[in-house]
Amino acid sequence: MIFGIRDVDSQNVIIHARFAPNGTVVEISERPAGLTAQEWFNFLSDKTSNAYQSLAGGRGVFRLTRAEVDALKLKTAATAA
Repeated sequence: MIFGIRDVDSQNVIIHARFAPNGTVVEISERPAGLTAQEWFNFLSDKTSNAYQSLAGGRGVFRLTRAEVDALKLKTAATAA
């Protein structure tokens, strides 16, 4: 499986995250420019409810709609400006 984003039926998006052994996020898909992987993960964790699923092997996913992801990206841009 390729790391990154997978469109399930063009409306649902799965954002994949990979963690280091110490628990910090080292890779996460759909990350806006200007945010670190950890900052994007923290933002998604704070702004979404029941969207995160932890997986084995230091991985996890957020399951969101394309509209939700786009709106969250706009929020990060607005807070950075």
